[in-house]
Amino acid sequence: MLFSLQKNEWFGNLRVDFLSGLVVAFALIPEAIGFSIIAGVDPMIGLYASFTMAVVIAFIGGRPAMISAATGAMALLVVDLVKNHGLQYLLAATILTGIFQLLFGYLGIAKLMRFIPRSVMVGFVNALAILIFTAQLTQFQHANWMMYAMVGVSLLILYGLPKFFKAIPAALIAIIVMTVISISLHLDLKTVGDMGNISSTLPVFLIPSIPFNLETLQIILPTALGLSIVGLLESLLTASIVDDMTNTDSDKTREAKGQGIANIVTGFFGGMAGCAMIGQSVINVSAGGLKRFSTLVAGIFLMVLIIVLGNWVVQIPMAVLVAIMIMVSIGTFDWRSFEYIRKGHFTDTAVMIVTVVIVVFTHNLAIGVITGVILSAILFMVKISKIQVKSEIKPEKIIYKAKGQLFFASVDNFTKAMAVTVENKRVLFDLSELHIWDDSGVEAIYKVIQHFENAGNSVRMIGLNKESRRMMRQLKSYLKNSSH
Repeated sequence: MLFSLQKNEWFGNLRVDFLSGLVVAFALIPEAIGFSIIAGVDPMIGLYASFTMAVVIAFIGGRPAMISAATGAMALLVVDLVKNHGLQYLLAATILTGIFQLLFGYLGIAKLMRFIPRSVMVGFVNALAILIFTAQLTQFQHANWMMYAMVGVSLLILYGLPKFFKAIPAALIAIIVMTVISISLHLDLKTVGDMGNISSTLPVFLIPSIPFNLETLQIILPTALGLSIVGLLESLLTASIVDDMTNTDSDKTREAKGQGIANIVTGFFGGMAGCAMIGQSVINVSAGGLKRFSTLVAGIFLMVLIIVLGNWVVQIPMAVLVAIMIMVSIGTFDWRSFEYIRKGHFTDTAVMIVTVVIVVFTHNLAIGVITGVILSAILFMVKISKIQVKSEIKPEKIIYKAKGQLFFASVDNFTKAMAVTVENKRVLFDLSELHIWDDSGVEAIYKVIQHFENAGNSVRMIGLNKESRRMMRQLKSYLKNSSH
């Protein structure tokens, strides 16, 4: 079922899930406001999106404990749409994004995750960790010594407290303690309230105020398509990371559908498009959140903080939230990568580094991951395109033994290896260690046979596997006809 109330996904970890959800809610506020500013919309648009995404995905998502909300990757894609056409078109694009994602979910796009190599996954994780860390550096611009001191003390609490006390997440304690200190001592520190205005109003259902015609569709379609692809890619990769962190599996197809429904709901309730957030998801899991209840608490408590405790929330010093995100970036980075670079295969290392570099410089996870996958595929083809041909000359015949994968990328190597001058001999092709994958390979075999036969040789093939023989029979007449 898409809608889940299964006990094992909701209960059994209530206290810890509740506390971890509180921590995530605090961390969501500055992120949502910041991403709203990037997109060029009111801060409440990002906060509404984070609320609706988290609540809806808690019930219909495929990965328990994963957090979905407004994200930077999605915000970057809507800047031009908002600038040129306004908020109403953004809401319409968000709804269309959800429709696309729901469709992709039913088409089984999540199954394509198996084509993402581990090297790309490692690069994605490390790039995201770097982006999370570098995003915090802007908070230090023109900062006084108190900012640095509070970040340092917060990090001491985050890393030191769990060694002695684990009943309450260290991040929640750090937020409360640092906020009390900041207010009590009237410290000159940037606060959440400095990020943007927060109004104590609940989101309401609304239909985007736009013309429902083909021109509108042409305006929002490119943005919605980009949002749907980037959102699903980031969500499914984040789900895989949380899977690894919790040693559990998740339903990626259901997650794709859930993201679609969540974005549709978000668009109708005045929010911008969102997707899974690796930073907040790591915070949740690191604080002990394992069930759907933690995601639900994060979404609901986010609105409680805004509506009921808004006057207190705006006084939370950004320093403590920066410290939490620094901890997340350190925890997210795969420190085994350095050993991976030292001991791993050159091609895998190259793919990982390229993925990291592109994501960091473009701030676009989709471009980095897609580039990494393409590069990995190209390097793989180069690797398997090597064909080995050995010859054995006997008094009565010449035996050529070919080994490798014969397809469009390796036919040149094969034909060059077989470009030998032999006349009036019995030639035997031992192809028992060769596999033909496409019509280019079949054509190469026939060209080599014709080359030897034109020189007066009698040619015979042996050892070709069943699949390769069938492909040669199917394409024989076509290739002969196309050659005339």
